[in-house]
Amino acid sequence: MERTTSKELALAPLQDWGEETEDGAVYSVSLRRQRSQRLSPGAGPRGTQAPSPGADTFLHYRTSKVRALRAARLERLVRELVSGDREQDPGFVPAFLATHRAFVPTARVLDLLLPPPPPPLPPGVEIKKTEGRDLTFNNNLRAVVSVLGSWLRDYPQDFWDPPAHSDLGSVCTFLGWAAPSGAEAREAEKLLGDFLKNAEPQQEEEERSQTWAGHPGVAQIPRPDSPVGCLEEVEGLVREGPELLDFSVDDVAEQLTLMDAELFSRVRPFECLGSVWSQRDRPGATGTASTVRATVTQFNTVTGCVLGSVLGSPGLAAPQRAQRLEKWIRIAQRCRELRNFSSLRAILSALQSNPIYRLKHSWGALSREPLSTFRKLSQIFSDENNHLSSREILSQEEATEENAPPGSLPSKLPPGPIPYLGTFLTDLVMLDTALPDMLEGDLINFEKRRKEWEILAHIQQLQRRCQSYCLSSHLPILAALRTQRQLSEEQSYRISRVIEPPAASCPSSPRVRRRISLTKRLSAKLSRERGSSPGGSPRDPSSSTSSLSPASPPSSPRTRDPPPGSPPASPGPQGPSTKGSEACVVRVSIDNDHGNLYRSILLTSQDKAPSVVQRALEKHNVAQPWAQDYQLFQALPGDRELLIPDNANVFYAMSPAGPGDFVLRRKEGARHTTSVSPA
Repeated sequence: MERTTSKELALAPLQDWGEETEDGAVYSVSLRRQRSQRLSPGAGPRGTQAPSPGADTFLHYRTSKVRALRAARLERLVRELVSGDREQDPGFVPAFLATHRAFVPTARVLDLLLPPPPPPLPPGVEIKKTEGRDLTFNNNLRAVVSVLGSWLRDYPQDFWDPPAHSDLGSVCTFLGWAAPSGAEAREAEKLLGDFLKNAEPQQEEEERSQTWAGHPGVAQIPRPDSPVGCLEEVEGLVREGPELLDFSVDDVAEQLTLMDAELFSRVRPFECLGSVWSQRDRPGATGTASTVRATVTQFNTVTGCVLGSVLGSPGLAAPQRAQRLEKWIRIAQRCRELRNFSSLRAILSALQSNPIYRLKHSWGALSREPLSTFRKLSQIFSDENNHLSSREILSQEEATEENAPPGSLPSKLPPGPIPYLGTFLTDLVMLDTALPDMLEGDLINFEKRRKEWEILAHIQQLQRRCQSYCLSSHLPILAALRTQRQLSEEQSYRISRVIEPPAASCPSSPRVRRRISLTKRLSAKLSRERGSSPGGSPRDPSSSTSSLSPASPPSSPRTRDPPPGSPPASPGPQGPSTKGSEACVVRVSIDNDHGNLYRSILLTSQDKAPSVVQRALEKHNVAQPWAQDYQLFQALPGDRELLIPDNANVFYAMSPAGPGDFVLRRKEGARHTTSVSPA
């Protein structure tokens, strides 16, 4: 007990205490201090006198010990679902349910979780149990039923296993005898019926197109009035209809917001995990992360529409092309007002891409107001301090609803926001790269799963808020979006050079900071986590596949003509500015005819060139016996390259002032043909 007068002690409510090991499991231990105010000794015993902060009152602090499971074997984790103290560790069950598929299949969890049914009794025979044993058995059953109820409600897609859905069948069988009249049994039976009923339509939808892919469950069937449900009608419209920019700014921005809101609300948070998203380009993984792929496709479509509408008519005069630039800037501003950060980022990425950004005459024909708006919007996604600006703005937008007056009607609160999903994907890939899956002693690193769950819970919270948008589909705009000419990266650059041939200077292009970087230093906290678990080895992420995706901003061909004195011609990763950390993430491409295809790998201070080349080839699905046929180059500003010697330490050999991009190029005399999987 600690005593004070008239002022409160400045004590932290939660203090880390260390770790404990029990039955092969590792717990993190914290001390929680809770304050309770006491009356002075002269106060009435019946409580008739209200407490007042007088000089003779004192504060009483009660300290309690809090344990949270940090690492354990699978059997111990599953047992914790049933026997764990939810008051001490309320985050364990939701973190396990949200992330378990990253380290164990659902069927294996059910095998360990579901108890066998009691044996049938002979006719006329009654079983006799001790009261204590019966109570323990019933308590365990209630705990299992409670876990299954949360599981069915929050993650029904975990039980999607066509055609028979045997995992869900096992749950129905268990609930049929453990809680036959409970809401959990009814929910399981309803979900199984929905799965069986909608199996064929869902399979046909996924085979037809991944553009609007949804998760296989009845809750995700497109509504007839949604943009997803209108696709068949859109495909039937005539291609010679109005172009996208023929519609008003408000109408285009609202339709983009409607599509982004629906696609984001249908994202399965599990697919955002670094261990899942980084596997999307492996052979045989075409169906992996389909709901996240849908948001990437939409992002690419919007970016392609901007490129196609601005560059699609080479014969336009500079003032006419400036009008198109201005309209897209106004659409981006309207997306910002609608709190749609996904399409906002897509439009800005296209406007900042080299084919559009280098058009000095078109930018020079813009008035001051749209240029100022463009600069302000571009600052939202500045890459400084790990995109701190966009994170702070998103937090401010979320706080708008939290700080609303208690009597405010839900309809009066602003809908959204719709986030830029690439920020979350990058964070989760970084977590997966920095923290090992397993710790010494073959223990599952559940602390890693807790950190991942914090990000997934944020995504789920934003998904719920996206349900509040009240917008209607406009078929002509959807048709124009689908039929807008899409230009490839090479086509965009060639057309741009036809519109405005390379010049010596580009004074009219807007000077905005466009350093969109994927090269990040691992934080000190993650470094400590990694250093404390020598038994594990982190995996490398395979982020940033295509040049236009939420995980990778647009880039242009290597042959560029950036004017001196202007900002970088194409947004690209910036190199690390210091050597204070022991690791960083770099991007590596292969110099071939497959386009600008990057893979991200973790580069540590111990990595030499052969191991970096070998891991990069593995990410590009190139046979590793050919590693000795490649040389590693770092891309430097001004179309220069730095050759990394074969036996050099890449971390220290790389130029700190150069971009974090590397290129693998075959040595002279290498005869094999490189084959890279498409992004």
